[in-house]
Amino acid sequence: MTTTAATVPNPIGIPPEPDTWSIGPPRLLAAGYDAMRPYDRVAPRLLNRDQLIRDTTTVGLLGRGGAAFPVAAKLRAMPRRRAATVVVNGSESEPASYKDRILMRHSPHLVLDGALVVAHALRARRVLVAVNDEPAAAALHHAVGHRSDARTVRIAGTGGRFAGGEARAVLRALGGGPAIAPGRRVLPSVRGYRGTPTFLSNVETFAQIGLLATLGPRAFADTGIADEPGTTVLTVTGAVGRPGVVEVPHGTPLSVLLCEVGAAPGAAILLGGYHGSWWTGDPAVPLSRPILAAAGATLGAGVVCVLGPETCPLAELAHVTGYLADESAGQCGPCMFGLPTLAHDLQRAVGGHRSAASDLRRRLTLVPGRGACAHPDGTARFVESGMRAFVADIERHRTVGGCGRPMRGHLTVSPTWQEVAR
Repeated sequence: MTTTAATVPNPIGIPPEPDTWSIGPPRLLAAGYDAMRPYDRVAPRLLNRDQLIRDTTTVGLLGRGGAAFPVAAKLRAMPRRRAATVVVNGSESEPASYKDRILMRHSPHLVLDGALVVAHALRARRVLVAVNDEPAAAALHHAVGHRSDARTVRIAGTGGRFAGGEARAVLRALGGGPAIAPGRRVLPSVRGYRGTPTFLSNVETFAQIGLLATLGPRAFADTGIADEPGTTVLTVTGAVGRPGVVEVPHGTPLSVLLCEVGAAPGAAILLGGYHGSWWTGDPAVPLSRPILAAAGATLGAGVVCVLGPETCPLAELAHVTGYLADESAGQCGPCMFGLPTLAHDLQRAVGGHRSAASDLRRRLTLVPGRGACAHPDGTARFVESGMRAFVADIERHRTVGGCGRPMRGHLTVSPTWQEVAR
């Protein structure tokens, strides 16, 4: 594997940000998609609905949000004869993730390409980009101002709470309401922005669509693996020598990535962010959404967190769970009562209370599937997988009152890169 630095000019004063590089030649992070040089770009092909469904099916393109939903299926779900809206979800409310910010800051034209390709295919009347990052918004505004095809694009600010990044919460905020998911679960393709059928996905998904429309399916599949062609962008944080945002071909072994970033041997690995799960399987597992899904894991928000041996994993788990409880929308029982109880049980487990772990395991069964949004489900998955990954640590806290290690804060709850990268 070769590591390539993705050096991008920075003429609009973007503040310090993570190291950005690639394993193999960069695609989404290539400097050719820089915000300041729209005239150097190869324009994407404008496809009709059936052509875009065909191409996304051919390469098996999956969404780069938490659900990894097939893009072709989402396109098929959009009604043909109703005015549609396209929404780019750039809220990136996951504090351990930075890759969507980087794509909007460094490759805004590629993101806009994907959004406008989808808008053309669906005959959408408007494109909205929801952003929660000032430098990203500035780069997008600059890019829109240099494009004659972006007159229907509007850049809109969103709130920064964790639960506010959920698709229906973003749509509600864009419509002038609070950034809270409504209680009724209606797909955006049925009723989205201001009641219109809406195609909504995250930033990297649109960048991938833009790349696919530019390269075509054959060239798009020149890298990656048969199960999942192409590349993906990941944020790597925690106890590593080189934290940052890295683009990798699908199928790259997790162990190769960990070696590249200088992770300690035997470190605990969280895949997918704080709605993801702890990986306890083969460290050489290929980084591919279908392969990980078959093993019960996910890349989720595109996050790989590394927990070093010098920190208390149980205290780290409790710290993040407390954050997730505080970040809930607070509109239903699982969030108002269930998540704080999980956080409290974890704190009791850190303190060595003998019944804490058994109480926590029992209460974990009462949270999933009962919330107005997916926040309780994702939090429960994070906690439950941690309980399985750190069995020995839980038992040591229960029997001797602790593990003798302090909490180093390898799992950040801050949205700033300086905190993410410590």
